[in-house]
Amino acid sequence: MTTTPTGAEAATEQYQLKRHSLGVAGIVFFVMSAAAPLAATLGSAPITFGATGQGAPGAYLLVGIVLLCFAAGYAAMSRHVTSSAGFAAYIERGLGRVAGFAGATTAVFSYVLMLIGIYGAFGYFTRAIVLQRLHVDLPWGFWALAAVAVVAVLGYVEVNLSAKVLGVLMVAEMALLVAFDVVTPAQGGADGVSLAAFAPANVFHGDVGIAILFAAASFIGFEATAIYGEEAREPRKTVPRATYTAVISICAFYAITTWAIGLAYKSNEVQGTAAKDPANFVLAANTRFVGQWSTGILNVLLITSYFATLVAFHNTIARYMYSLGRGGVLPSPLRRTHRRWQSPHVASVAGSLVTTIVVAAFVIGGADPFLQMFAWLTGLGTVGVLVLQASTSVSAIVFFRRQRVRVNTWSGTVAPLLGAVGIVTAIVLAVVKWKTFTGATGGFGAQMPWLLVAAALAGLLLAWVKRHTVRTISAGFAENGTTRPEAPVSGIAVPAPSEDAP
Repeated sequence: MTTTPTGAEAATEQYQLKRHSLGVAGIVFFVMSAAAPLAATLGSAPITFGATGQGAPGAYLLVGIVLLCFAAGYAAMSRHVTSSAGFAAYIERGLGRVAGFAGATTAVFSYVLMLIGIYGAFGYFTRAIVLQRLHVDLPWGFWALAAVAVVAVLGYVEVNLSAKVLGVLMVAEMALLVAFDVVTPAQGGADGVSLAAFAPANVFHGDVGIAILFAAASFIGFEATAIYGEEAREPRKTVPRATYTAVISICAFYAITTWAIGLAYKSNEVQGTAAKDPANFVLAANTRFVGQWSTGILNVLLITSYFATLVAFHNTIARYMYSLGRGGVLPSPLRRTHRRWQSPHVASVAGSLVTTIVVAAFVIGGADPFLQMFAWLTGLGTVGVLVLQASTSVSAIVFFRRQRVRVNTWSGTVAPLLGAVGIVTAIVLAVVKWKTFTGATGGFGAQMPWLLVAAALAGLLLAWVKRHTVRTISAGFAENGTTRPEAPVSGIAVPAPSEDAP
């Protein structure tokens, strides 16, 4: 027996994401794909070893502990805030409407930077690997724009499809790295097996600031668990579980994998080798202990790792734009969801168009896809996300002090405070060591951190412009994040849709 939805139900369907479609595993696949374990291991691990030597694994563990403190407050707050506006909604609930607007513009700007930068890396590595293996030389821009098209399709359709694609790619890259983690210590490494990498004297050796900074950058993406709350099954349970699972899994993976990498080299040579030849540092270790066959596959999986990251960040941006459109902060058409898939298809298409234009501009302008697009943009995006994490930690403390909700002292005060202090430390390191972090030596690249200030100021200006029409970023939503079509959005009742989604 079928029923015809009422006008209110139809309106709800047109402005609502697909509920109960993601479990803990699906959300974890999204956020771990955004963190790009394989790409981060090949790219960031050599720099952490070059900075602090055999103590690099300890730097990842230290960052993981700090982010677990952040996650405690974040997860506790997620039981009371369920919105695809992510950081913007969390910051607003604790620090107020104006701060929420600044968080919204900073979040969209930061994630767009990350996405554009990773398209540069994807194009760069795909061109190199295809040329090496197939002897076909196509420009990096071709591969980057081709990826934009595929990601656009995945972002347009049902969220479960993206989760399944990311799941397959994630399992493939993790399997090979876990094999390395097992085989290397099993063979005794290059200098015996020990836990000296986690000794404080080794962790805080050399330029530990750079090691911590690059380790922190490797975790970016896990914090997106909250934006899938509206699509999660039992979000008040699923989101906290997914958050803890993601942080613990990523931390354990990086700590164990970098420990195995360190074992592959003699303790008195690992720092110099990493600094001298960072590009081959991890792959050479894998070839020596696992075999050339595995390294060949890792090269190919590096492309899929970046692709998975693109899908994850695209979905993050689409949900931010959708939620902000639904709340009246951005143009209202962005709030529409697909009638069949209930995906934020309008926001996804808008994000794809912006991405296409910006990537094409970099291609036409002759930018270096790795040294400029990837290094500069993802570096700045990383700092932006760290600022949002620190702000959310402070917001959690304020929220639990103001609201009459039950929460233990650890989750409501102590952990968020420790998380905020640790994350602010990483932000300061990023700004102070901006040249080393991004490779920007002067000119526009050296001044890029000011763009984050501009993004936040744009949010403050938008809050003033919308002061009479948007009371809160989450206007028109129930406590659990579902749309209430009868409620005013930006002061205007939501009409029933007049046309079907394509």
